[in-house]
Amino acid sequence: MLIRLAAAAICAGLAFMAAASPSAAQTWPTRNVRFIVPLGPGSGVDIAARLFAERLSTRWGKPVVVENRPGGDGIVGISAFVGAHDDHTLLFTPSSTFVAHPFLHDKLPYDAADLAPIARVSNTVVAIVVPSAMKVGSLAELFAQARERSGKLNWATATGISDFLFESFLKNANLDMSKVPYRDTVQASTDLAEGRIQFYWGALAIVRPQIEAGKAKLIAVSNSARAPDEPDIPTVTEAGYPALAFDGLAGLFGPRDLAADIRERIAADVEAVAADPFIVARLVSTGQIVNPGGPAEFAASIEQQRAPVAAIAKEMGIKPATRSQ
Repeated sequence: MLIRLAAAAICAGLAFMAAASPSAAQTWPTRNVRFIVPLGPGSGVDIAARLFAERLSTRWGKPVVVENRPGGDGIVGISAFVGAHDDHTLLFTPSSTFVAHPFLHDKLPYDAADLAPIARVSNTVVAIVVPSAMKVGSLAELFAQARERSGKLNWATATGISDFLFESFLKNANLDMSKVPYRDTVQASTDLAEGRIQFYWGALAIVRPQIEAGKAKLIAVSNSARAPDEPDIPTVTEAGYPALAFDGLAGLFGPRDLAADIRERIAADVEAVAADPFIVARLVSTGQIVNPGGPAEFAASIEQQRAPVAAIAKEMGIKPATRSQ
C-alpha cells in the first residue's frame, strides 16, 4: 500500500513539474535569430524578410538579423543554412529557388528534406519585363522578335523554377535565346534598362525602379492571378503561354529536426504579423501578395509547384540529381 501511494505521489509530482515547465515553443528563441536569404538586397523576398524580421524581433524579444547570401543558383544561401545546424538559423526564400534544383544540377550539397517548411509568407509577383527601347508590348511580340532574330536576344531570370520552365519553353517552341547568368538579379535589371539583355523574368520588386523610370516595360506576370497593383497587366496564361505559369511562393524554412511545436509557434507569429495592414500594404507595393500559411499548408503549396516541374523533367529525360558527398 505504501509503495503504491509513493508511486502515485511521484507520478503526481512529475505531472505537476511537466505542467509547470515551459515547452520548447514557449521559450524559443533563447538568443538572436538569423534569417538567411539566398538573394541579394533589394529583391522582393529580401524586403519581406526585413519587414518580418523587424516585427518578429519585437514579438520574440530577441534580435532577428537578415543575412544575404546570393549566388550559385541559390545554393550558396541554402548550403549556409543547412551547414549552420542551428535551430535559431532559418531560411527565408522563394520555394522556386530550390524546387527545380534536382533537375538543373547533377549533384546537390543538400537534401530537400533538410528544408522543413515552417510558414508561407507571400506570393511574389513574378514579372516578365523587356527594355522600353524594344517597343515590344506583349509576349507574342517578344517571341516573334526572338524568332526573327534567332540567337541574338539575351535573357535572364531568377534561380530555380523560372530558369527551368523557360529553358523548357524555348526548346519546345524551337526558339534560340542566349541566357546571361547573374549572381545577383539586381544587376540584371540594370542591364535590362541598358538593353544588354532583352528579357527578364523575376520578382517585380527588382525591376520596378526601372519600370517607373520608363526604362523597362512590364508585359506579363507568371502568377495565377493578376497583380493587385498592376491590374491591367495580363497573366502569362491570359497571354496564351500557360507553360510559363507559376506562383512565386516565399516563406520560412527551418532545419529538419526543428521541433514541431516550435514550427507551429513561428508560423502563428508570422500569420499575426501578416495580418497587419501596414505589412500588407508594404508588401503589395513591392510586388508581393500576402498569403500566410502554416507548415502543412506551405508544404502542400510546394508540392503543387514540384509536380509540373517533375513532369517537364520527365518529358525532357532529365533524371533527378543525387546528393554530393
